[in-house]
Amino acid sequence: MSGAVAFDALKFVERLEAGGFTHAQAKAAAEAFSEATGQELATKRDLREVETRLEAKIETSVANLKVDILRWLVVTQIALGGFVYAAIKFVK
Repeated sequence: MSGAVAFDALKFVERLEAGGFTHAQAKAAAEAFSEATGQELATKRDLREVETRLEAKIETSVANLKVDILRWLVVTQIALGGFVYAAIKFVK
């Protein structure tokens, strides 16, 4: 993550206390949250960058799939043409 945001534990505790948590509850919640997030949070920019990379990979995969399908169609048409030609030669 390029633009990671630091977790402000003091502000988190103060907000929980303002919402009715005791100091001990707010402190425990802040410590648990801090550990769970590893001190870094993804920003919207981080998510947009990941989305852009995934979209590019999907577009590439779709393009490759289209080429593979076209190849398969051409090969099967050639094989079918050969089969029909052989069948006509066999019948004559």
